[in-house]
Amino acid sequence: MWGNISPGECSVLYRLVATSPTDLVIKTDRRGHIVHATPASASLGMAFAGDPVGRHLLELVHHSYTDIVLAEHCLALAGSTGSGWIEILSVGQDGAEQWMEMKLGGVPEGDGVLGILRSTEDRRALENRLFVAAMTDPLTNLTNRNAFVRMLGHLVETSSPGHLALFDLDHFRTINLRHGHSGGDRVLIAFARLLRSLLRADDILSRIDGGTFGVLLPDSSENQARDACERVVAAMGEMDVAAHRGHRLTASAGLAPFADSADATLRAAELALLSAKAHGRARVERARYA
Repeated sequence: MWGNISPGECSVLYRLVATSPTDLVIKTDRRGHIVHATPASASLGMAFAGDPVGRHLLELVHHSYTDIVLAEHCLALAGSTGSGWIEILSVGQDGAEQWMEMKLGGVPEGDGVLGILRSTEDRRALENRLFVAAMTDPLTNLTNRNAFVRMLGHLVETSSPGHLALFDLDHFRTINLRHGHSGGDRVLIAFARLLRSLLRADDILSRIDGGTFGVLLPDSSENQARDACERVVAAMGEMDVAAHRGHRLTASAGLAPFADSADATLRAAELALLSAKAHGRARVERARYA
């Protein structure tokens, strides 16, 4: 049997499910045993197959969340709104785990609790896709400046050894003027592929602005970092990209070891890059700290 709920309980239920009418709704007694549940438990793959009446609420929940759910249940019985939506790990019929949200509220007369559960898997997947999109350059599929600055900050804050390299495509504005932005885009994509092919899998590659790329080289000595940069600069001069007819493609690079702060590291690499540009381009310059 699925049980019946009173008009007063319906009022509480409405407040809980007004925005999500397809979610799993349950009613428990004071001890936490389920006395009513909508059929959504089957479609959500919850632990109960068929009628769950008589089972305990905690049978829906991974053992690591038992204390949290019990506390929320007690608050609901006492008439408190509790913590609102809480995220829990649930266990399905096949033993698989999935993330869900739960909200509990007391019913009139204090003789039980009404709850609503809904899966967060779709929302989590969407949030992950949005996060990736927010941290990715859509043209080259490298990480963008925002992600680059965050990762540099993390490496510096954790006192990780390594180097930062800034690469800039020489005369990139001229490439765009001569061949249009589509031609410039092809050069950017080709350079991103070049970086991937020549650098280590653990190196972090980003397009940070226009024709400028940042590379984080963790756990690299000065010689290793410089050798890597010189390989890229040399290979760039040998690239054959359809967009560059009549124009030699080159890149300059500025190299700096991780300093006391992300800003100091980035500034040192920028100054080294300016020095490479000033000394003829298509070369690597190392930062000179005062």
